[in-house]
Amino acid sequence: MTISYAGEVPNGSSFGCFWRILLKWRGSVYKLVWRELLAYLTLYYTINLLYRFALTEQQQRIFEKVRQYFGAQSESIPMSFVLGFYVSLIVKRWWEQYKLLPWPDTLALFISAGIPGADETGRLMRRNIVRYAILAYVITLQRVSLRVKRRFPTWQHVVDSGLMLESERKVFEKMDGKSPMSKYWMPLVWATNIINRARKEGLITSDHIVQTLLVELSDIRRRLGALIGYDTVCVPLVYTQVVTLALYTYFVAALMGRQLVPPAPGSTSKYEPDVYFPLFTALQFCFYVGWLKVAEVLINPFGEDDDDIELNWLIDRHIKVISLLAYVFMYNIYVNIYSR
Repeated sequence: MTISYAGEVPNGSSFGCFWRILLKWRGSVYKLVWRELLAYLTLYYTINLLYRFALTEQQQRIFEKVRQYFGAQSESIPMSFVLGFYVSLIVKRWWEQYKLLPWPDTLALFISAGIPGADETGRLMRRNIVRYAILAYVITLQRVSLRVKRRFPTWQHVVDSGLMLESERKVFEKMDGKSPMSKYWMPLVWATNIINRARKEGLITSDHIVQTLLVELSDIRRRLGALIGYDTVCVPLVYTQVVTLALYTYFVAALMGRQLVPPAPGSTSKYEPDVYFPLFTALQFCFYVGWLKVAEVLINPFGEDDDDIELNWLIDRHIKVISLLAYVFMYNIYVNIYSR
């Protein structure tokens, strides 16, 4: 689930209000970059120790010239420009995918108003329409989310959850034998058939209500189709490769160009300290690599990272909508009867 910290910083004008969130570990930049930073510093100190203890004085002077060259040339890579555009694209894509996730609440409200009555037929129709909407939701997420696929690896697991009937499972298995493409739209077709039957039987009293329900189902289908589109059409691979190669090339060059070496013999500098830890190089590594890690985490919002969307929680929440729908409807009938 996306890490929420808004409740811990309610007053942005207070002194140091954001300091408390800097100590969080889950979903933090420290958790994302510590392995890479440790490997980078290991390589850095390996080169530094080789310079100090394995090279001759003449070789050290050659090393210093190479260091100066790499230090000057590494700044020609516009890292802020390259990373800025890439991360902004990924964040925008991540938020758009979250907004596409449909919620069955509006459909449930329309169905409660459009198919009134306390009889068994109306109750089953209302329940099945919402169930089909959530079933289409789950079938779509099976394709785009590893977590959901692990929860529902087969159609039988969907049946066991109560979202699919045995007869419907047989239909899906038969259709899978004809085509491997996602069948997320089939439950929505069945839902439209129920709405049409309810209209013919007089349970829905207006064509306008039918149109409203069909428009809502069409919106759910559009959203689910767009989610599959985002999963199918990724950010162009060449863009991701360019950004990743630029970042790691920059810091490979920095391994040489940012080496802290002791003052050369005969140096005229009044103050040239021999520093052993590359503080600002390490900070720059954390910032730039952390920036790239943001994109790596958000490029698939339905994965298993700390800040990925917890789809299984949403599925459980939507399943409860089905069970609560009947109770809410009966309560509305009770209120209408005793308020007269």
